[in-house]
Amino acid sequence: MNQPTPTDTELMTELARGQIDALAALIHRHQDEALRLAYRLLQRWDLAEDVVQEAFIRVYRGAGGFRADARFRTWFYRILVNLCIDEQRRHVLQMSAVDKAYPDRKDSQQDPLVQHELIELIRGAVADLPDRQRTALVLQRYHGMRHRQIAEITGWTESAVESLIVRALANLRKKLTTVYNEYGK
Repeated sequence: MNQPTPTDTELMTELARGQIDALAALIHRHQDEALRLAYRLLQRWDLAEDVVQEAFIRVYRGAGGFRADARFRTWFYRILVNLCIDEQRRHVLQMSAVDKAYPDRKDSQQDPLVQHELIELIRGAVADLPDRQRTALVLQRYHGMRHRQIAEITGWTESAVESLIVRALANLRKKLTTVYNEYGK
C-alpha cells in the first residue's frame, strides 16, 4: 500500500530525530525553486549554488528548533533570502551594460541577437536595483509571491514590500527608458 507523501513539517520532525533521509527529501522537493530564486537575486549560478547549499545546511542544523506550527517554505525562504542578501553585500555584482548601439533597423525585434541583448539589459537593470528592491521584485514577479508572503520571508512589513516593488518598477522604467533613448532610436 502506498504511504502518503510526508509534509515538510513531518520531514522536519524526522530530521530533528536524526533521520538524514528527511533532509534529502526536502532538498529534492525545494532545491530547483531555491536555485532559481538565488540565481535571480545573485545573477551567478556558482554563488546561487553555494547559497542554496548553505541554506540546506542551516535547515539541517536548525531542525531541532523548527516550530511545527511554522510553514517550512516561509522559514526556508527567509534563510535563503537572508543568505543571498549577505552574499550581495560581500560581492558587488556588476552586470555589463549594453556595449554597442542597437542596429538601426525596424525589424530589430525579430533579430535573435537583439532579443538576447534586450534580455541581458533587463537582467542587468534588475541586478542594479538596490538589494531590498531587487529581492521584493524577484519574489513577486519571478516566484509569484504575494506581498504577505514576501513580508513573512523577509521580515519586512507588507506596506514596505509594496513600496519596495513600486520603487523597483519605477527605477527599472527610468533605467530602461534612458537606455532605450540612448540606443533604441
